[in-house]
Amino acid sequence: MHAVWVELEVLPGKVEEFRRAIAANAEATVRDEPGCFSFDVIELDPERRRFAFYEIYRDRDAFVVEHRSAAHYGAWKAAVAETVVPGSQTITEGRRLFAERA
Repeated sequence: MHAVWVELEVLPGKVEEFRRAIAANAEATVRDEPGCFSFDVIELDPERRRFAFYEIYRDRDAFVVEHRSAAHYGAWKAAVAETVVPGSQTITEGRRLFAERA
């Protein structure tokens, strides 16, 4: 499986708009993309408006090809341009080795 970790900072005054956009993107990704197994959104630091996403995909193609060509991804990219501090988004990818149930 392919894991993706994203961190970013939201522009001042844009947190609620960002939250609506990422909620719609995460929901559509899990609902509409069979190659996505989970999409978690984490608030890292409310005062600094820092967020992270932890996404699990079947393989790298499910992320790079299927996810990034999905219709809802275009809406997400437009929201990023309006709500995220330019240059603050980092994307780290890797192979998921194992997980435990909580």
